[in-house]
Amino acid sequence: MTDVPESVTALTPAPVAARRPPGPPGRGRLVLGRLLGARWAVAGAVTVLLLFVLAFGGPYLTPWDYAAPDYTALRQPPSAAHWFGTNGIGQDVFAQTLRGLQKSLVIGLLVALFSTALAALVGACAGYFGGWTDRLLMFLVDLMLVLPSFLVITIVSPQLKGSGWIAFVGLLALFNWMITARVVRSMTISLASREFVRAAQFMGVRPLRIILRHILPNTASFLITDATIAVGGAVMSETALSYFGFGVRAPDVSLGTLLAAGTSEAPVFPWLFYFAAGLLVLFVLAVNLIGDGLRDALDPTSEAARPARRPRRARPAGPALPAGAPEAGGPRRPGPTTPRSNRSSS
Repeated sequence: MTDVPESVTALTPAPVAARRPPGPPGRGRLVLGRLLGARWAVAGAVTVLLLFVLAFGGPYLTPWDYAAPDYTALRQPPSAAHWFGTNGIGQDVFAQTLRGLQKSLVIGLLVALFSTALAALVGACAGYFGGWTDRLLMFLVDLMLVLPSFLVITIVSPQLKGSGWIAFVGLLALFNWMITARVVRSMTISLASREFVRAAQFMGVRPLRIILRHILPNTASFLITDATIAVGGAVMSETALSYFGFGVRAPDVSLGTLLAAGTSEAPVFPWLFYFAAGLLVLFVLAVNLIGDGLRDALDPTSEAARPARRPRRARPAGPALPAGAPEAGGPRRPGPTTPRSNRSSS
């Protein structure tokens, strides 16, 4: 047997590993593709991002502090020195509006986060354990639904003056989770009978681990959508309570306090009211657009999540056939031209 020279073996290429065909895209990529395909959702996300940049980066563009008065300019209209004008004591409305936008955005995000987490935990525990646990938790949910949240917050809020706005966030989150918890409970009851949950139970996995690793991830699509919409609702609740004096308190400001201060003077000094109102409406509208886009992207049964059907291409017309020539499919058999009644008589 002859040996192969080393020069020949060095020139022979190494065997190339067979390339596997690319698999189907993951759920994350599919959801991202659907979300990017929704123009209104993308517009809402860009708007929210720009509002965050404006709220936290805008104060560096003006030399005025939101609490510093300018006694030489009282109730002045928008100008080069004060872009949004000034209020009755000379405070810069641009700086105050951005400060109020900051506070409202932070409160809305924290309320949505805390309320969604509480609703997910309570609803999942009630649906998974069942029995007395389900009855007690649902009794708590029903009790919280019966209580008038606005009245309770107006009574408790004056007692928490020294706690700051963090206590106000806790109050709003405490009355904003019950409906979501009921939906999560019903979803958990249907998930608890699935094969992967039963397999984890037979393997001896702890119930809390099953809830965190198997139940809640399968409700994530609903929770994300609900939390997104809850941000807008929390901002509106904070604005309403601050408008009536039960939310953010002076010397701090929010969009609600700015609207309350500028309502009576809006017909004469519109810049005291309409800038804050416009930012509030723009933010809530953008958040709702994002929530609608996430709902359609995470729900594969929605019409917006289905890809558009391509129109069928028209077949090219063939050459014209001469008169009397048979068609391409062969000559057709002549059909009966005699009526059924004439056949029987013949």
